[in-house]
Amino acid sequence: MTGAESRRSLSKYKKIDISRVRTTKAATRKTKAEIAKMGRPTKPTVAISEFLESLPDYLKASDLRTVAASIAEARLKGRAIVWMMGAHPIKVGLSSILVDLIENGFVSHLALNGAGAIHDLEMAFLGRTSEEVSEGLADGTFGMVEETPGLLFEAARLASSQGLGLGEGIGKFIVERAPEYAPYSVLGACYAGGIPATIHVAIGTDTICQHPGFDGAVFGKLSHDDFLIYSESISRLAGGVILNIGSAVILPEVFLKGLSVARNIVGDVDNFTAVNFDMIQHYRPNTNVITRPVADSGKGYSFTGHHELMIPLLAAAIKEKYTKIAASSDSGSAGRE
Repeated sequence: MTGAESRRSLSKYKKIDISRVRTTKAATRKTKAEIAKMGRPTKPTVAISEFLESLPDYLKASDLRTVAASIAEARLKGRAIVWMMGAHPIKVGLSSILVDLIENGFVSHLALNGAGAIHDLEMAFLGRTSEEVSEGLADGTFGMVEETPGLLFEAARLASSQGLGLGEGIGKFIVERAPEYAPYSVLGACYAGGIPATIHVAIGTDTICQHPGFDGAVFGKLSHDDFLIYSESISRLAGGVILNIGSAVILPEVFLKGLSVARNIVGDVDNFTAVNFDMIQHYRPNTNVITRPVADSGKGYSFTGHHELMIPLLAAAIKEKYTKIAASSDSGSAGRE
């Protein structure tokens, strides 16, 4: 008896007879990967349309095309395209790209948290934003700059005196004051284009709350007015698109409540596309934006990556898809005439 046979004979357990397996032919097997869907190398001078077409037709690359097409189709059909954003997209240099999307009709409503309004206003008036938190926190100067709260308090007084929401008031303030860097303000672009912009503040989370001039009653009232404006936009979300860009808690919660209000008042608000972009995936965006709201109809998508890479890619894909779909629609209309 060999050593191997001796070891087998000592085992208490029966082994399956592997020689009895039945094999199949590769030609009849279903597969998920194939050459036709493979990515393609690009030339050094590749156009963005060629680059997007060169991406593999799998997973998130395929989802990105689908989301871009959904936004393009919503634009053509006059459906709602609601963007919710934390402050980070502004802090990583995306303002000009977002302004371009606003001016070209790919945003029907913009919702920001309080920090988003702060950074947008600083970008418009100062041309720079996002302080070194660790350094300022060490000596108590974090959030203590004079100009920013002064400007925001003035904008809030304007909004309050004219019966505007906080987002509309800040946008109007930026447009009327016309600071040097106003063209880079998303709130200014929304106001100039007649697009609702809303600010959803949380008391104590923003640096303006550290200043004696902060009036919680004023900001609370203005932000609640913005919630009502936001909920009205959400009531028209059917067939449209809702995007959450980098807000982990506040805006996903605002969306859930706004959607509940909208469905309570107008009935069905369904069959929309819900999208989440963030550097890491969090519970609330995935649950409150792309899962629960589309459980009965619609579709949810999530993308993980840095905003400074993902949002320019999304913006380029939206414009590329819109150009193609619009051209196809025009040629179809011409053929029927």
